[in-house]
Amino acid sequence: MTVVQCGMKRENLVIAVFGIVIGVLVTMVVNRVSGTSRQFDGDYDRWRKLNLILEQVQENYVDTIDMKKMTDAAVTAALSQLDPHSMYLPPVDLEASETELAGNFDGIGIQFNVPNDTAIVLSVIPGGPSEKAGLLQGDRIIKVDDRVIAGSKTPQDTMVGLMKGPSGTKVMITVSRDGTDIPFEITRGKIPVHCVDAAFMINDTTGYIRLSKFTRTTFKEFTEARDRLLSQGMNRLIFDLRGNTGGYFDQALLLCNEFLEKGEPIVYMEGLHRARQDYNADGRGSLKDIEVSVLTDESTASSSEIFSGAIQDNDRGVIIGRRTFGKGLVQEPINFTDGSGIRLTVARFYTPSGRCIQKPYSEDYAYDIYERYMHGEFTDADSMKVDKSIEYHTASGRVVYGGGGIIPDIFVPMDTTKATGFYLKCNRKATQMRFASAMFDRYKDSLAPIDDFRALEGYLDSLDLGAKFLEYAAEVDGIRPEKGEWAKTEEYLMPQLYALVGRYSRLDDEAFYRFYIEIDETVKAALDAPGFVGQVTAQ
Repeated sequence: MTVVQCGMKRENLVIAVFGIVIGVLVTMVVNRVSGTSRQFDGDYDRWRKLNLILEQVQENYVDTIDMKKMTDAAVTAALSQLDPHSMYLPPVDLEASETELAGNFDGIGIQFNVPNDTAIVLSVIPGGPSEKAGLLQGDRIIKVDDRVIAGSKTPQDTMVGLMKGPSGTKVMITVSRDGTDIPFEITRGKIPVHCVDAAFMINDTTGYIRLSKFTRTTFKEFTEARDRLLSQGMNRLIFDLRGNTGGYFDQALLLCNEFLEKGEPIVYMEGLHRARQDYNADGRGSLKDIEVSVLTDESTASSSEIFSGAIQDNDRGVIIGRRTFGKGLVQEPINFTDGSGIRLTVARFYTPSGRCIQKPYSEDYAYDIYERYMHGEFTDADSMKVDKSIEYHTASGRVVYGGGGIIPDIFVPMDTTKATGFYLKCNRKATQMRFASAMFDRYKDSLAPIDDFRALEGYLDSLDLGAKFLEYAAEVDGIRPEKGEWAKTEEYLMPQLYALVGRYSRLDDEAFYRFYIEIDETVKAALDAPGFVGQVTAQ
């Protein structure tokens, strides 16, 4: 049985060696031995030419050939002629790809930020290897084994790679705690990766769930959050899929099934070598009577778009935000015994109304998000590229359009009006993050144990964070607001400061999102949206 993955991958650029490889291959088609030329049957239909060329290179090239590197280059070059998402994955990339969606990984069990070129432990996963070894929130990581990573401009991805490793292996983590360097020998283990970033009640009747990806544990985590919110009185849900780049197809089906009646269509897939296959709800979901608003943006992709399209085409809820990415390809993983594999596009996904989720390919495909921004799509609904040549219809007869991605029912522009010069200067130097770290250092004994949101809010109120931030920005970064700038910035910046400092409490990400939604225009639009999608005019 083939497992289908539909997560959006990073675009692979055609490697520079491609030109060299093709030049060598073409030259070696004619094998000059003893001054004579021999011609071979280069039948394109049977891929025979590629094998013949590689054989000739191996047998006759002037220097020693790294056949592994040569073969990888040829495969990468060949797949680059297909769609932008069909790709070859060497063993290390394949392992990273599968780990990302597995719902767990091998590591030491911490989350960290890098606000000042030093990794600061943000949280220690309960029961994980680091907690058992004695690492604490707020520790500064100085070294991993013998490699110094503090103050060395080590990329964050590199830090993660140094700390990860197979379960059972050991790693030495040296941290600075209260000015003292302390080495910890940690035995790596299986670490759970959560995809539900936050789940809480916004008010007495409205729940909020933010989902970051579709991993193997998505449905399990979602149902746990669902049950908790239902017990607290939820009859309306704001489901935040912004920035969710997709993942496992079956998890998207399970979530769609939660909201739809028996027989209602979810999605269908079809390709040249794949007959149309339809997927419908079985009617056993627990949220069929719950009002739902789905939040999307330009990074909402793949499985997230399947969910959004099913909700929209069945008139089951309201899509709010900005047009989604437009990644609607069925990727079949084909793995090889050497640990490598390919992700091959075998079909396309279509919403119940017949819209193809996949956006058209273009020369600027890899830079599509940037192009959208430059053309004003993030701030003006009329700038969206909508294909109105064909009308599609939802279950109730509403007109919706294709062209790639899911177009929201209610457009919410990116808010750029509050970005004062003072705010932008602070952003460039990550002043807010470093300030939050400094506040934790100063108040960690009283901040870290707080596990109640109202108590946390009251505690942060007592710290007068605004005044402390202005002092910190001036003394540490030399940034001071111009006359009138703080009055314009304060309302927008303060919830961010509360969110970043509050994250150091036991509430972690829940605190962050609960504070941040105060300035989240998309959440505000969802709270104000009509209860029935029929009252909404599609943009």
